[in-house]
Amino acid sequence: MCDFIAQNFSSLITMFGFHLFPVPIPRPFNTQFRCYSVSMIPGNVREDVENGGKIIMPPSALDQLTRLNIVYPMLFKLTNKKTNRITHCGVLEFVAEEGLVYIPYWMMQYLLLEEGDNLQVESVALPVATFSRFQPQSPDFLDITNPKAVLENALRSFACLTTGDVIAIKYNSRIYELCVLETQPGNAVSIIECDMNVEFAPPVGYQEPVRTPNRESVMTDCADIMAEPTGFVAFHGQGNRLEIFFHHCRTWSF
Repeated sequence: MCDFIAQNFSSLITMFGFHLFPVPIPRPFNTQFRCYSVSMIPGNVREDVENGGKIIMPPSALDQLTRLNIVYPMLFKLTNKKTNRITHCGVLEFVAEEGLVYIPYWMMQYLLLEEGDNLQVESVALPVATFSRFQPQSPDFLDITNPKAVLENALRSFACLTTGDVIAIKYNSRIYELCVLETQPGNAVSIIECDMNVEFAPPVGYQEPVRTPNRESVMTDCADIMAEPTGFVAFHGQGNRLEIFFHHCRTWSF
């Protein structure tokens, strides 16, 4: 009997519908905070937060997320309920003052938020990105020698992307804005440890350079553009070709 139970232990557990070690089920985190831009953080300037897609939350948020069994990586949907604008982000640290969150300035602009406005923060699970397409907001982005490499390096400071976002990246002391035109397999995706194909659309305001045609393409055969004569035409008919050879001579002056 003991041998039978030992051999069929897992089957018996499944049959009677209970588990010895139940897996905790994550519960949603949904809290409202007052938000401020990164420049309002006390102390030194936090460029690591400004140049990315992650926010700073208070320590109590970490305690609550732990109790709710939120899985890693922690991703959040940010909503401005006044305008119904949303974006998604990761979290960098839990060191903000209680009741506050600090977010990059480009998020403040995109969500149409003012300093101290209320921001809804909700935990989410996002699919892993496979494709994204960006549109630079200025032709100046084309001055970068390798724009794809620059973007890929900047995206290391992001946790996710949302279709419609206008993100900001910094390169050589300049800020470049790019609109996220498309993300796959969803309108919001996680870009943590992913293999994502990246494409660029022509920048806003970009114009194709005017190409000056070369001389050979301009020269055409006059016979091709002359209209076919009508009515009486003198010397019309078929004739033989007369070839005349001119001998070049050299002239001297005394």
